[in-house]
Amino acid sequence: MSLKHLNFIFFIVILFSFSCTSYKSVPYFQDLRQDSITREAITNYTPITIQPGDLLRIHVTSMNNDADYVFNYNLERPNTLTNMPDIRAGNDNRTEPNSIVSYIIDKEGYLHLPIVGLVKVSGLTTDQTARLVETKVQEVLTKPTVSVSIQNLKVSVLGDVGRPGTYNFQDEKLTLNEAIGYAGDLNATGIRNNILIIREVDGKREYIPMDLTSKKIFTSPYYYLKNNDVIYVKPNRQKIISSDASIQTVSLLISALSVLAIFITRK
Repeated sequence: MSLKHLNFIFFIVILFSFSCTSYKSVPYFQDLRQDSITREAITNYTPITIQPGDLLRIHVTSMNNDADYVFNYNLERPNTLTNMPDIRAGNDNRTEPNSIVSYIIDKEGYLHLPIVGLVKVSGLTTDQTARLVETKVQEVLTKPTVSVSIQNLKVSVLGDVGRPGTYNFQDEKLTLNEAIGYAGDLNATGIRNNILIIREVDGKREYIPMDLTSKKIFTSPYYYLKNNDVIYVKPNRQKIISSDASIQTVSLLISALSVLAIFITRK
């Protein structure tokens, strides 16, 4: 075997070891038409439901201005002389230095409300919970209005992305694409056709593969994320090969080929 042949083999080995990511595996939504506008109805969204351990923001208002604070217990109690509603202007001038009231849902799925007691809310949406709380507080308040939101909404994005980490969000309609955007998008070496969503709901865990290279992702029932979802992006072989251990392996291979080349040329 000549030195020329050995150099050729050496070049092929290096090229194979450090081959670039195939362009075909990088673009998202590859089956989406590029020459026309595509429209489709959104039918796959399901609202986030409350689970044990969730932290709820609950704000109650009613005609009983001096009684609302029982439920909004971290508000400053209104002064009935100085903070009465201005009937002439049609405005409610009550001061609310901190309108965020936190209630944690216990492990059985119950909300603990002052005066009212236990209210089962696990499995309900925030809108359903607000209407349920309204009916409960009607026993002590006149014409109550209740707003409810989940404060501890978060997703974790791990693996081959720009900024892995845990991200809080406010909008209950968070999508997989938005969560990946929070994490700085996939690196070029991230595998796009096998994104993994790990989800825990009602005491059960699911492992859901998602394909970002297909537009079918938009109609998937898992496109809209749930609280505490974990998204994992697996690196491709090129990323693994470029790790320290693989570099050492390639270096040893190169050294072995070099020694073999010297041995053959001396014969």
